[in-house]
Amino acid sequence: MNKLLDYFHTDWAAMTLHDWIGLIVTVGAFLAMVWVYFHVFNPKNKEHFESQRHIPFEDEDSENRQ
Repeated sequence: MNKLLDYFHTDWAAMTLHDWIGLIVTVGAFLAMVWVYFHVFNPKNKEHFESQRHIPFEDEDSENRQ
C-alpha cells in the first residue's frame, strides 16, 4: 500500500503556475461535464430535449435547398 501512496504523491509546493492552471482547467472541465450529464439525462428535462431533436436535420435540409 505504501508504494501505491508514493506513486500518487503530489508535491504541491513544487507546482508551477502552468501546473496550477492545468489543474484548475482540468477540474473545471470535469465539473462542467458532470453538470452537463446530469442536466441532459435528468428525466424532467426529457421533453425539452425531445422537442429539439429535429433541429440538426432541418439545418441540413435548408442548406441542400439553396
